[in-house]
Amino acid sequence: MPQYAAIIYSPDVDWTAPEQAAEMGEYDAFTAAAGAVIRGGAALYPTSTATTVRVTGGKGGDVVTSDGPYAETKEVLTGFYLLECADLDEAVRLAATIPTAWNGAVEVRPVIDFGR
Repeated sequence: MPQYAAIIYSPDVDWTAPEQAAEMGEYDAFTAAAGAVIRGGAALYPTSTATTVRVTGGKGGDVVTSDGPYAETKEVLTGFYLLECADLDEAVRLAATIPTAWNGAVEVRPVIDFGR
């Protein structure tokens, strides 16, 4: 069966903070309901913990790092699920039940199987 990344974009939050407990309960309920098709996933720490890496001059060039995300936006990448679904329609139906879909966005993208 094909796999789909359900990429979660929401306001930048620290999912480990006590004030996120109620929303994390919603994610726990989603995980319980969709457990049969979830193949992986993770929540990410806030963008303040991010380091952006660039290599100037192409392969073998100087490595340049900067604190923070690649771009500042209202909604940021805060997590993802790897879903194994029969087709895109099923993946979209499931993504609509991820709590962030109600106040942010969930991007659903097919995963390339390189057969490794």
